[in-house]
Amino acid sequence: MARKIEIVDYQPEWEAQYREEAKRIKSVLGWNCTAIYHIGSTSVQALRAKPVIDILPVVKSLSAVDACQAELETLGYESMGEFGIPGRRFFRKGGDNRTHHIHIFDQKNTADISRHLAVRDYLRSHPRDAEAYATLKTELAGRFPYDNDGYCDGKADFMRELEKKALIWTKQQGHCPWGCAWG
Repeated sequence: MARKIEIVDYQPEWEAQYREEAKRIKSVLGWNCTAIYHIGSTSVQALRAKPVIDILPVVKSLSAVDACQAELETLGYESMGEFGIPGRRFFRKGGDNRTHHIHIFDQKNTADISRHLAVRDYLRSHPRDAEAYATLKTELAGRFPYDNDGYCDGKADFMRELEKKALIWTKQQGHCPWGCAWG
């Protein structure tokens, strides 16, 4: 049976769970890890979300990540390869009771790093858009409780527009946490 998609109220402990897991991941990635970020809905206070902590480590070398895949597996992660985003290493933890996702990018991949951080920061600063996103996710989880493709497809247009707005806003702010590719 497919994993059930559930949207829950924001949980303050998500931040502590991120920090705890980030330490474990960083200890495995070692010298290769140049930065690590909490991204996704669980990183935005008051935002309803799937209770899965998304973590974005930035590394010097993806081949070094590939070399330590077995160590990440000892932390309970399953390697999914690029999983739809070229130049990413994606890992998930928890099976049907998913708890964490890791999205690892090479430090040269400023476009993907920037867009993830821009969306996070935009949602943190724009509560109306965050609420609209939460409402959409809640509605889609109700319509597609066991259909991840339907859920993701239902969010696709909203997310494309949100990402555009976030990148424009970030550029206007003159703030980019990771050498933004403004494209």
